[in-house]
Amino acid sequence: MKKILIAGVAVLVTGNVLAACPTITGSDAGGAYPHLFEKVEFESKYGCQLKFNANPVIAALNQRIAGNPALPSLQNRLPLEPLVIAPYQRIGIYGGVLSGISKATESGTSDLLSVRHVNLVRFSDDLKTIVPNVAKSWQWNADYTELTMKLREGHKWSDGVPFTAADIEFWYNDLLFDKNVIKKVKERFLSDGKPMQVKAVDSSTVVFTLNYPKPGLLANFALDYAQPFQPKHLLEKFHPKFNKDADKLAKSLGFDNGYEAVIFYYGQSDWKDIPTPLLKDKKRAATLVKAGFTAIAPTLESYLVVEETLEGRRLVANPYFFQVDTAGNQLPYINEIKEVFIADENIQTAKMIAGEITYKAQAVNLPATPVLLENKNSGNYTVALRPTIGEMTFAFNLTDKNLEKRAVFNDVNFRRAMSVAVNRQQINEIAYFGLGTPTQYTAFDADTASFVTDKLKNSWIQFDVKLAAQLLDKAGVVDKNGDGLRDLPSGAKFELNFQYSTQGAATEVVEIIASNWTDIGVKTSIKEVTSDEYRNSQSANDLSVLAWSMGRPLATLASNTESLLPPYSSFFDLRTGMLWAQYKDTKGAEGVKPPQTVIEMQKLAERFVTLQTGTKESNALGLEIAQRVVDDLFIIGTVKAVSPVYYSRKLGNFEVPKTSSYEYYRTYPYLPSQWFLSADDVAGN
Repeated sequence: MKKILIAGVAVLVTGNVLAACPTITGSDAGGAYPHLFEKVEFESKYGCQLKFNANPVIAALNQRIAGNPALPSLQNRLPLEPLVIAPYQRIGIYGGVLSGISKATESGTSDLLSVRHVNLVRFSDDLKTIVPNVAKSWQWNADYTELTMKLREGHKWSDGVPFTAADIEFWYNDLLFDKNVIKKVKERFLSDGKPMQVKAVDSSTVVFTLNYPKPGLLANFALDYAQPFQPKHLLEKFHPKFNKDADKLAKSLGFDNGYEAVIFYYGQSDWKDIPTPLLKDKKRAATLVKAGFTAIAPTLESYLVVEETLEGRRLVANPYFFQVDTAGNQLPYINEIKEVFIADENIQTAKMIAGEITYKAQAVNLPATPVLLENKNSGNYTVALRPTIGEMTFAFNLTDKNLEKRAVFNDVNFRRAMSVAVNRQQINEIAYFGLGTPTQYTAFDADTASFVTDKLKNSWIQFDVKLAAQLLDKAGVVDKNGDGLRDLPSGAKFELNFQYSTQGAATEVVEIIASNWTDIGVKTSIKEVTSDEYRNSQSANDLSVLAWSMGRPLATLASNTESLLPPYSSFFDLRTGMLWAQYKDTKGAEGVKPPQTVIEMQKLAERFVTLQTGTKESNALGLEIAQRVVDDLFIIGTVKAVSPVYYSRKLGNFEVPKTSSYEYYRTYPYLPSQWFLSADDVAGN
């Protein structure tokens, strides 16, 4: 036996046998990227050989995954090239249950989705560097029209079947672009408005060929909640293109046809937090298991659902997860996730005060912070305040069903009036405790887009009741009957019904805005609704006033411009101009033709995604886009503030996020697979 020095670390070597690897942790640990090593890179650097260790109860957890086969050895479950994680603080311990809380099955769930989420790549915790994840490496061609991704040899789905480049090709070509599954493909998955070419070159190589340069595509994969791979080995059995007997098989399992079975597992959108088969139809899920299928679609995530009701869901660690720590322990450390669904904000706060929740950031509004801080020691938790990317914004329905209201809302004088009528300083002091900054919505998060000027950020945000009155007069919204309230130009009564969800806007903010508008003669009533009610009404074009947190980092808009074009976001955010979007989607057959400024913005957005961010040309175009957003004022900003991040003191290896934001997908940049619970908490579960 002899000791040799490799990369500054003493390694014991016996003959030709390499010693065990050092358990590297901490902020300075990592290979080409912080906290990350490829297996070969790690072993070469330290002259060692990783020995793998499994969670001692993983077989029992696997038995709870209905339809999953018995487990082979860990060596046969891990990829040949696992991703090696150097934990933030120390090697964790196995066990325990992470307790979380969401509003409903598809509402306020991104906190816990981000804990288990994977994608081809991700942003590192500096929120600047894109690093490997499911993909081992990538390479662009010179003009950003071809992106080649290399996957991990031997990577497996959660049911043990190999994951290959064919699963990516299948997702794109045979799910996204099959109208029997997806009615409309999202813009971010297109290139110059047309499909990309996605081709599996071999089992571990996939090539994305674009119609026009799109350097932001990689960042889109790093940020996106949608996963660009699906289990072909399962879904192709029900897909008529791949199985001539797909319909026959599906009917034998109680479906009308094969596509119904595909949708049962996959859904009809890229939003992955749809109810699982366990919630959609437990009886049918049981029939599938009896016939040899899994109860839910196989996943690459760190956890998968094993129970789901309208009250919550339970998840267990993925026995085939592709990450290990520097001691060779398969991640994740925590056995289970328990997620409860409670829409009431007061009950949510009470559970947090009692210390019943392990981690929570989404839909924790700043006004709840004082009571959370007051009880942090008794509840054994910590509350950190972090900047947000988005800000609470409001808008008026530019294609409102009431034609006279629609005409008023489309007058920029009205929108400017309603902006300067809002007392943002009051919002900041009362709702945000003076910790925010009044700012106009510019589409780009100004902290990540240096070209956004102070002039733009301060446009139409001054509190000026006199100017508001003048602008309303210009818009023809005047008091016609002398009752002190302004009327529509026809003389009809003009009242605004402001419906909102606390997931998208704090009650205190809405109350101030409604009071401000009423004070200038535009009578405004407010009503709190659930996030599902709000979203469904908004998408049905039934709301006149809209409110949600909006604003995107530069990296998002470099590849995904949906927030610049009608209806200005997805189902889950603020949407306005729904009939403009319908006109665009149907090529003028339905809906309402948008104004010229919308057409001009489309041209700017299409060009912006072809440019490399940070270049002079990109910055100049970004400034032009931001200027048009402020000039149009379709969406109006309020105050950019801080937001609470709540976490139990029992949670190890937790890094407080740099931002409390959905836009980088919450915990995803911070390696939640290496979180662990204290020994006492593990023993208690």
